[in-house]
Amino acid sequence: MHDDGRYDDPRVNGRGERSATGPVSRETDEPGWPGDAYGVAAHPTGGGSVPRRDVPAAAGTRAEPSGTVYGRAGHPGVPAAGGPDPRLSAHFESAPRPAVVLPQQPAPHVVPDAAPGAAVPVDTPAPPAGAYGTEPADAAYVSRETPTREEDDPPLAMEAMRAVQILNPSGEVTMPRPERTRVMCVANQKGGVGKTTTTVNLAVALALHGNRVLVVDLDPQGNASTGLNVPHHTGVPDVYDCLINSVPLEEVAQGVEGIPNLWCVPATIDLAGAEIELVSVVARESRLSRAIEAYPGQFDYVFIDCPPSLGLLTVNALVAAQEVLIPIQCEYYALEGLNQLINNINLVRKHLNPRLDVSTILLTMYDRRTRLADAVEQDVRNHFGDKVLQAVIPRNVRVSEAPSYGQSVMTYDPGSRGATSYFEAAQEIAERGVKEPVSRNA
Repeated sequence: MHDDGRYDDPRVNGRGERSATGPVSRETDEPGWPGDAYGVAAHPTGGGSVPRRDVPAAAGTRAEPSGTVYGRAGHPGVPAAGGPDPRLSAHFESAPRPAVVLPQQPAPHVVPDAAPGAAVPVDTPAPPAGAYGTEPADAAYVSRETPTREEDDPPLAMEAMRAVQILNPSGEVTMPRPERTRVMCVANQKGGVGKTTTTVNLAVALALHGNRVLVVDLDPQGNASTGLNVPHHTGVPDVYDCLINSVPLEEVAQGVEGIPNLWCVPATIDLAGAEIELVSVVARESRLSRAIEAYPGQFDYVFIDCPPSLGLLTVNALVAAQEVLIPIQCEYYALEGLNQLINNINLVRKHLNPRLDVSTILLTMYDRRTRLADAVEQDVRNHFGDKVLQAVIPRNVRVSEAPSYGQSVMTYDPGSRGATSYFEAAQEIAERGVKEPVSRNA
């Protein structure tokens, strides 16, 4: 016997009937057989045969007198042009329709440890309520995975909501105002920890929400003046004139464009020589303090941006201030010089300004992807306790981009993460000032 698409079994014919003659195809017309794969799809309910595609009679095929063309398997598959083969239709009409039985899959609670191939009962009752750690559903229960209204809002909508909250277009006083002026010195002898950025953004945040704020740029680099878009080129009256020539502070203060409650005393390059010139001046440590006290206007906050040093300019800021705000970068170098800064503050408090106090610690440039940032945060919180703000300033490119446009991040991108963090820090500072009012000699 050779394999040419059929079996030459003399006992079975092409229609599945035992006969002495006729080949047996591998696609035999057994009862319920769906039809020839190459020619016709037969309907087992007696609907006749539906041709799938035309299979022309080619070399190697033979045609019966009735017009049925035999395909490659030797099965009467494609009817001729005269219509379907009556013998094929009669065969499927008389063939019983087989019952299709789908295999039952065992449920996890029926046979939890059933071996492969083992018999699984299908009609096993379901487990009672509470079995296997399941509890009946409670209508009042809300899953922790259920999104809240804020989480369900689109990201752009949430960013717009934060921007409106930070910009406060209504101009209402949403942050509490202190009873007396709070003079805060932003100091850290290490450079690049975010002193100027913190000063500018906190001042703008407080001013946008109803507080009157004055920023004194005491850094010869003049970065705070740049961030507030205040002219500070050579020839502009600046804080140097106040310290050396005793010019009143109101004559050099400039209003910040776009923020009505914010003023800035700029710094020019002339301030770089102020430390040398102050050496021979009488009461050199209290020159800035006298200028601030003589200002006729009433401010809620006065922020002094200090240079990254512990010279006479920083000492003037410490004597003029009542509170010290220390921004700490979440790295090891920022912690290394912190003890020296605290020692200098203690010396100023002992000899020059007994009301000076380290009231606020702000963690900046926090990178939550590193363990170092978390370790620095834990060390600072363990050492300073409640003085550390809960708000932490993360690394955010918008904070670095804003000064190039002469803006703070609060107005440059109010919906960014950096703006939101500084807004939270400003709100926390304002609330602390109300709980613990600071007095000054007015």
